[in-house]
Amino acid sequence: MQNDVATDGVCSSESVNGSRDVWSCKDSFSSSADHLVIMVHGILGSSSNWKYGAEQFVRRLPDKVFVHCSERNMAKLTLDGVDVMGERLANEVLDVIQEKPNLSKISFVAHSVGGLVARYAIGKLYRPPKEEVKDDISGNGCKEEPRATIGGLEAINFITVATPHLGSRGNKQVPFLFGVTAFEKAASYVIHWIFRRTGRHLFLTDDDEEKPQLQPPLLKRMLEDYEECYFMSALRLFKRRVLYANVGYDHIVGWRTSSIRRESELPKWGESLNEKYPHIVYEEHCKACDSEQYETISTEDDGSSDKLEEELVRGLSRVSWEKVDVSFHNSRLRFAAHSVIQVKDEFMHTEGADVIQHLIDHFHT
Repeated sequence: MQNDVATDGVCSSESVNGSRDVWSCKDSFSSSADHLVIMVHGILGSSSNWKYGAEQFVRRLPDKVFVHCSERNMAKLTLDGVDVMGERLANEVLDVIQEKPNLSKISFVAHSVGGLVARYAIGKLYRPPKEEVKDDISGNGCKEEPRATIGGLEAINFITVATPHLGSRGNKQVPFLFGVTAFEKAASYVIHWIFRRTGRHLFLTDDDEEKPQLQPPLLKRMLEDYEECYFMSALRLFKRRVLYANVGYDHIVGWRTSSIRRESELPKWGESLNEKYPHIVYEEHCKACDSEQYETISTEDDGSSDKLEEELVRGLSRVSWEKVDVSFHNSRLRFAAHSVIQVKDEFMHTEGADVIQHLIDHFHT
């Protein structure tokens, strides 16, 4: 059973399970929309967290997109671990694709830990190129090269918003711990009491998690194609990979981990770059770097978490990224920056709307 609602040309339906689909009410637009946008919420969240963003997508791109706000990992289910949530999301995406046979493209927009869940899910959804090569119907003698897909669809945009790609246990990666080493070390030992398996994954303490043999932490395993999960092949497949990161006042996810940078790489930022996007303060396009390009990092005086963080930076830098830095320093809602950047609640749209607008303006259809 679904509850259908139409507002200002935007139709939406919410299932009894909590999922939310959003599309154009105009039949000619909705029938031509072949681009599936999967929006994934963060920890303890729900599909309604992306309500504003989903509606803006359809208003701006009514004949291009069909938006699905994920529901398989809502509320306490977000504590079950990145891998379990990733499996659920992958199955949910396949269900949506099966119901919408006209879809040909797919993109992901994910907030907070949802970005890690989406990275896991695409690893499960990756489909290698088919062996057969199709003849080019144009008759010019060329043949179409087979391409890999995500669930059978062409991979376009992979966008994360305030996602802890480097985990949460490094220095200042969880700002509300004030960068105090003792607090950060203590948190790594007790975080699973609060956030269960997801907490272990975020703090990289899952390397001894009831396995017959010792395995690296999940976030490290996700740097490679691992067993039946094509994590890096899937990430590399997208035409764009984009990171939106708060430069400050995000007390949940630090700037370094959400922008995949070392401390020395954090840029100096000032006022907004464009009046249209008053909260965007820095942008850069980072090319893919081969690991051999890096100089050997000295391990002297480094804690293991620093070395592991360096491995994560190097591994994720093997693909190109667009990095967009956001500041709510002058906002009355700056202390809620982690939610404002997503426009989690309707009343936040007066502050974070320009970030959503920037995301959609640069979205490849």
